[in-house]
Formats: sequence, C-alpha cells, structure tokens
Amino acid sequence: MRKGPLCLMLVTLSIVAPAHGEETTPLSLSAGSQITELQQRLKESERQREELGKQLQNADGERESAQLARLRQENQRLKLQLKEVQAGSSIPRLLTDQQQWFVIGAGVALLALLCGIFASGASRKRRQWLN
Repeated sequence: MRKGPLCLMLVTLSIVAPAHGEETTPLSLSAGSQITELQQRLKESERQREELGKQLQNADGERESAQLARLRQENQRLKLQLKEVQAGSSIPRLLTDQQQWFVIGAGVALLALLCGIFASGASRKRRQWLN
C-alpha cells in the first residue's frame, strides 16, 4: 500500500474522532432532557386516558339506562297486545299443536294405506316370482 493514502486516512480519522466525541456530550444532555419531557408527557397522557375512561363509562351507563327504559316500555306494550289478542280470540282451540301434528300424521298414514290397496289391485294375483 502507498504511504500517501495511509497518511491521509490517519489524518482524517484524527480530525473526525475528536469532533465525534464533542457531539456525544451535548447529545446525552439533550437526550436526558428529552427523556424527562417524554415522561411528563406520558404522565399527562395517562391522566387524560383515565379521565376519558371515566367519561366513557358514564356515557355507557346513561345510554344503557335509556335503552333499558325503552325496552321496558316496548315489553309492556307487547304484553298488552298479547292480552288483547288472547281476549279477542274467544274461540277455544280444539287441539293443541302436538295433537294437530298427530292427526296430520295419522291422515297421511291412512292415505298411504289406501293408495297401496288401490295400486295392488282388487284381486290378489299370484306373483310370478313366487313359484
């Protein structure tokens, strides 16, 4: 290697190193002040977050109480409508829902039996495969 570029590199490093060392001292002081400032901002933000959380809980409570009151009113209205409809239908039901399904099933079974009888024919023929 040539002596010229080596000397140039050593001179450059000797100039840059002290300049770099001088910059670190103010940076550490400014970093300390930034840290304290950021800690203060963090405390303030946490305080604001707690206040907003309390406000949100209060707003939620008010909204839920309004919804609850509205739902109670609607429930009362629906109960009154149900009573009116039940009072209006004075015809008693003959069968319950379960009994109605039983009757429908019996009717389907009877219909299937009749279709089977008519489909096989009136006379009972001997099947050819039953020798």
